[in-house]
Amino acid sequence: MNIQIFGTKKCFDTKKAERYFKERGVKVQFIDMKEKGMSQGEFNSVKQAVGGVLTLINEQCKDKEALSRIQYASMINKEKRVFENQQLIKTPIVRNGKKATVGYMPEVWKEWE
Repeated sequence: MNIQIFGTKKCFDTKKAERYFKERGVKVQFIDMKEKGMSQGEFNSVKQAVGGVLTLINEQCKDKEALSRIQYASMINKEKRVFENQQLIKTPIVRNGKKATVGYMPEVWKEWE
């Protein structure tokens, strides 16, 4: 299993995801989205695995202005704007090869073991 966790150090769900895999002895690669973020390829892979860009958007994010600009944009512009404003993405994003989840989803991760 090759697990990547995209999140922030202050996100409680990200910490819970890290703990989930650590307790099971699974090595993870943590990517802090405030420092680095996702590459275009990673973004496209995750977007495809979770069912589209709308699944990635965090409706509870603090940047309400950017969120409102995305809500009224066309689908092509939504993808572009979410990639450019990655603080709008729900965390954690957990990747296992071509599979991915958004948010804390231990029931799905258990199937990966």
